[in-house]
Amino acid sequence: MTTVGRLHIIHVDLDAFFAAVEQRDRPELRGKPVIVGGDPRSRGVVSTCSYEARRFGVHSAMPLRTALGLCPQGIFLPVDGAKYQRVSREVMAVLRRFTPAVEQVSIDEAFLDVAGSEALFGTAPEIGRRIKTEVVAATELTVSVGVATNKLIAKVASDLRKPDGLVVVQPGEEAAFLAPLEIRRLWGIGPKTAERLHGLGIRTIGELAALPVETLARALGDHGGTLHDRALGIDADPVVGGGEAAKSVSHETTFAVDVTDPAEIERTLLALTEGVSARLRAAGLRAGTVAVKIRDSQFRTVTRQKHLPEPSDLTEPIWRTALELTRPEVRGKKIRLLGVAATQLGQPEQTTMFEVVESRQRRVVAATDAVRRRFGDRAVTRASLLHRPLPAPFERDPASAVEGRVGVPKVEDEG
Repeated sequence: MTTVGRLHIIHVDLDAFFAAVEQRDRPELRGKPVIVGGDPRSRGVVSTCSYEARRFGVHSAMPLRTALGLCPQGIFLPVDGAKYQRVSREVMAVLRRFTPAVEQVSIDEAFLDVAGSEALFGTAPEIGRRIKTEVVAATELTVSVGVATNKLIAKVASDLRKPDGLVVVQPGEEAAFLAPLEIRRLWGIGPKTAERLHGLGIRTIGELAALPVETLARALGDHGGTLHDRALGIDADPVVGGGEAAKSVSHETTFAVDVTDPAEIERTLLALTEGVSARLRAAGLRAGTVAVKIRDSQFRTVTRQKHLPEPSDLTEPIWRTALELTRPEVRGKKIRLLGVAATQLGQPEQTTMFEVVESRQRRVVAATDAVRRRFGDRAVTRASLLHRPLPAPFERDPASAVEGRVGVPKVEDEG
């Protein structure tokens, strides 16, 4: 069984994005093993690394100390989240020249549906080539592009010939394209699922597709049927773009040393909330619910959430709610990780009494945002945060800390 359709889906993935930006801005780093993530003596992880570093076995999400052992000559740099966000916006602006149907899934990748753009710009493969050229012209960065009939195949295709690749999978060839690839390339197959499939003698996507769906259902439950469809190249998930709102925005940080000081925890929550609220305002969204994530020194993780009395994009109400949720969970514990998330997002409605009361505060916030847009995220800092550095902006959590179109820094995929 194969899928039959037309070529209209494009996946664009920036190559080694963070490291590539640093090498672009600092020519002396070109051709050298650049590892972005911070101090290699810290407990942090690699956000991304250049292809020169990957030759030593370094990869995203690897502990920095491990990366140092594999590549002692590596050049370790801190994450500059504000700069990467600016460059990401430049790239997304290029993509939107070709279609309004752009679904940004992270800071460094997006899907496009170009079905309505062919009369203006040519076929989907031609648009893919033009995107590559125009991104280089606008940013001096390369992207890898996959062109296919659906998102699943386009995503896999863009990853096959990095860096600076272009892979087109013709309609009807989806299953044959996937068949020789290792099963971990398929969406929904992580280490545990791969281990179960290996136990069944399944190593390639083609072998997975050939397995009776009943056998997969017995081994993996309902997920087995989904994976069987994907192994055949079937994916009906549409590109969600052109104004689709985000589902959540979040920030989290891992402490270099476990923290017990309540004041330090509260300052960290404030810094994280500043990042979340700024991105809500940038997207024109307000949060109806606040959630916190807390991980202690024993790697126990709890999450708590609470509805706000009024949807907000301001730091103060979000922070107060985050504090209320966090305080009972951190007493007597050594805290390793904290996170703040805003969910139930929506556009502001008509002015309320609450809005009138907070109008002066909102004018101050607007002025602060304008300064930060011009001079960087750290241009204006609350006095209470001067006791400690702001948490380094993380990239996308591998488990997807951010959903929807609002980009938040993250641990970069192997792009």
